[in-house]
Amino acid sequence: MARPLVLCSNDDGIEAPHLEALAASIEQFADVVVVAPERQRSAASHAITLHKPLRLTEVRPRRFSLSGTPVDCVYLAILKVCDRKPDVVVSGVNDGFNLGSDVFYSGTVAAAVEGALRGAAGIACSLAPRAPKPDEAIAFAAAVVRAAIAEPMPRGTVLNVNMPGTGSDTYEWTMLGRRLYEDDVSERNDPRGRPYYWVGGGPAGHDDVEGSDCVAIARGHNSITPMHLDLTDRGRITAPPWTVEGFRVVVGSAK
Repeated sequence: MARPLVLCSNDDGIEAPHLEALAASIEQFADVVVVAPERQRSAASHAITLHKPLRLTEVRPRRFSLSGTPVDCVYLAILKVCDRKPDVVVSGVNDGFNLGSDVFYSGTVAAAVEGALRGAAGIACSLAPRAPKPDEAIAFAAAVVRAAIAEPMPRGTVLNVNMPGTGSDTYEWTMLGRRLYEDDVSERNDPRGRPYYWVGGGPAGHDDVEGSDCVAIARGHNSITPMHLDLTDRGRITAPPWTVEGFRVVVGSAK
C-alpha cells in the first residue's frame, strides 16, 4: 500500500530553514514533495501568475523551486510535479504568526487554501518570530499533519495552525481573532526626487476575544483554527438588512 503523499510549500522561499525541517519530519510517515517559491513571497495572498512564464528548478531530489507565488507552487505541483494527488498540502512553517485577519494577506495560508481547493487537506503552519524552541513547534506541526491523514478533514476545510515555539505541548481549537495594526504609509523620495512608498505598520496588539487564536497564543498555547472555503454569510441570505432600490428581491434564490 502506497504511503500518503504530502506536498509542502511556503511563502518564505525554498531555502527557509523551517520548510526543510518540517518536510524531514513528515517524511517519517509519508512521502513528501516540496515546491516553494525561489525567493521570499510573504503577503502574496492568493495571487497567481497568468501573464509570464514560470521556471521550475529541482534543487535537490523531490525539492523544487518555482519563480512564482505560493499559490503557483501548489497549482503547478499538483498538476505537473506530483505523481498522484496529495493527501495533504501543508504550508510553512512560516516565520511569524498568521492570526486573525492576517489570513487574508498571507501567502502561507493561501498555499494551504489552494490545496483545499484542489481536493487535499490544507494546513497552514506559522511560528513566532525568533521562537526559542522551533524544533518542538515543527514536531507539533508534523503531528497535526499526521492526524489529518489518520482522520481526514471535511472537504474544503483548512487548518490555520499558529505556534509560540516555547516548547508548549498544549493547544486550543480556536476561531479567528482580530489582530490590530498601526496602519501606515511612509512616503520617501528617491535620489531623483520622485516619491515612493512603504506600506504597512507594525502589530499593535489584538482584541481580547475569548476563544480566539490571538488569545490562545498570548497564553502560550498552540492554536488550531478550522476555516472553510465557503465565505458566504448565510445569515444574511434570507433576511438582508437593507434593500437595493429599484430592484425586486427573489427571496431564497441563493439557497
